[in-house]
Amino acid sequence: MPDFLIKFFPAVYRRTNDPGINGNYCKYDNQGLQLFTSSLYLAGLTATFFASYTTRRLGRRLTMLIAGFFFILGVVFNAAAQDLAMLIIGRILLGCGVGFANQAVPLFLSEIAPTRIRGGLNILFQLNVTIGILFANLVNYGTAKIEGGWGWRLSLGLAGIPALLLTVGALLVLDSSNSLIERGHLEEGKAVLRKIRGTDNIEPEFQELVEASRVAKQVKHPFRNLLQRRNRPQLVIAIALQIFQQCTGINAIMFYAPVLFDTLGFGNDAALYSAVITGAVNVLSTIVSIYSVDKVGRRVLLLEAGVQMFFSQVVIAIILGIKVKDHSDDLHKGFAILVVVMVCTFVSAFAWSWGPLGWLIPSETFPLETRSAGQSVTVCVNLLFTFVIAQAFLSMLCHFKFGIFLFFSVWVLIMSIFTLFLIPETKHIPIEEMTERVWKQHWFWKRFMDDDYEGAAVTNGDIVKKNGQANGFDPTSQL
Repeated sequence: MPDFLIKFFPAVYRRTNDPGINGNYCKYDNQGLQLFTSSLYLAGLTATFFASYTTRRLGRRLTMLIAGFFFILGVVFNAAAQDLAMLIIGRILLGCGVGFANQAVPLFLSEIAPTRIRGGLNILFQLNVTIGILFANLVNYGTAKIEGGWGWRLSLGLAGIPALLLTVGALLVLDSSNSLIERGHLEEGKAVLRKIRGTDNIEPEFQELVEASRVAKQVKHPFRNLLQRRNRPQLVIAIALQIFQQCTGINAIMFYAPVLFDTLGFGNDAALYSAVITGAVNVLSTIVSIYSVDKVGRRVLLLEAGVQMFFSQVVIAIILGIKVKDHSDDLHKGFAILVVVMVCTFVSAFAWSWGPLGWLIPSETFPLETRSAGQSVTVCVNLLFTFVIAQAFLSMLCHFKFGIFLFFSVWVLIMSIFTLFLIPETKHIPIEEMTERVWKQHWFWKRFMDDDYEGAAVTNGDIVKKNGQANGFDPTSQL
């Protein structure tokens, strides 16, 4: 919004309106603007360590309530901002809300969900994120049309609606039975388990949770315990997933989309069409993930998406490299349509794979004794690399130009190879049985488990349990 830039970032506004430096790739290359954007992620990174404590000691529900209060305070500061300092304070408060919410919500959803639909229910979190992105883009487009210079305040203030929904929702829901049992409320935990399962036949699951809680209470230092050898597989995969999620290139695709729509001839409506089309693809593809993740599994979605994202980014890079220069808009409409199709292809692949699964897999693989600490590390690494990408992206775009898509395509190739060999399948496996049925059966990660590896067979390069669960491609079987 021009009014927003004039008030808080006048140097950026002058740059975007200077025909001498207003290149296709460099017009937003400003460290101050990048720091404002990425300050949220630094705040979230710090907050997640406090959120780990509240999640473990006070429960998932109260942690979500704290997140809601942070969001509300951040919205108030941003909507009423009179200077850049006040704007950044609001941004930091929003970052704290992100840290607490990302810590508690995925854990809460994974713990209350029945095993057979755990993946789909957890991805509802990501679905609401994508719906929020779509509505935020539409709100930004609508409020940018408001004259008088106050449209940006309305845009920032409307973020209070989802903040209030989260706060009210946290007041209405019950805490997860895992959290209640972990904190010693056995009878209350049993009642909640009976309620969410809809049956009185919950004794076996309840006893499993009690035993897991007993083991968890023996761990006095969960972060130190997280570094032990037997927890290394979950930790490595959780960290790798967060790094890879930010290195898919989704930021490059979403940032450059309005430029492509402008080239197609949409003019001032380019941002609207970009928001509607990419946002709708994002939402619909996340719905696809909800219905498919517990049927085809996590690995299939990640591997298929890797091929799709790699192909689309290479095609985009080739077309932009040949047809679009720094101060030109001579992309033929036919090529522009192809690039837009490739953008949608990439967004759909990300939305049904690395977007939601980057949060789902860590939340369901850590054992109870390190679950809060593990989720804290997951959120921390995610926000750290989101900060790095947000801080460096505009400068990278200015210097790499179309090559930024090739840069991210190499990362997509690396993460697909990592998935093929090292990420096991976790669909239909109860969280409390992950160690026995997943990690001790994996061709590589089994060596980090304390007990001896047993009970697995190798078939066509996949280690397969007796129940047919694939646990990763085993290269040694092909030698």
